[in-house]
Amino acid sequence: MFYRVKEIVLLPDLILKVIFENGIIKRYDMKPLMEEREEFQDLNNYNLFSYARVTTRGLGIEWNDYIDLSCNELWHGGTTIDSSN
Repeated sequence: MFYRVKEIVLLPDLILKVIFENGIIKRYDMKPLMEEREEFQDLNNYNLFSYARVTTRGLGIEWNDYIDLSCNELWHGGTTIDSSN
């Protein structure tokens, strides 16, 4: 099952607010991932971080050809902050 992304909002301190098509809203903290995986360290540059966009059909988000996150990673790795539809 895919948890398709509808929209993302960039929050301070490298946090993503992810709004899914089913109405669930989650908070995804990028810092642990940036410590764990070298390719995500480039997102410390706010100009690149601010370029985040939802991919085609909401299957994730991407910053460039090399840095992206799947919708399921955002779903399972995020913390629910709003579950109202």
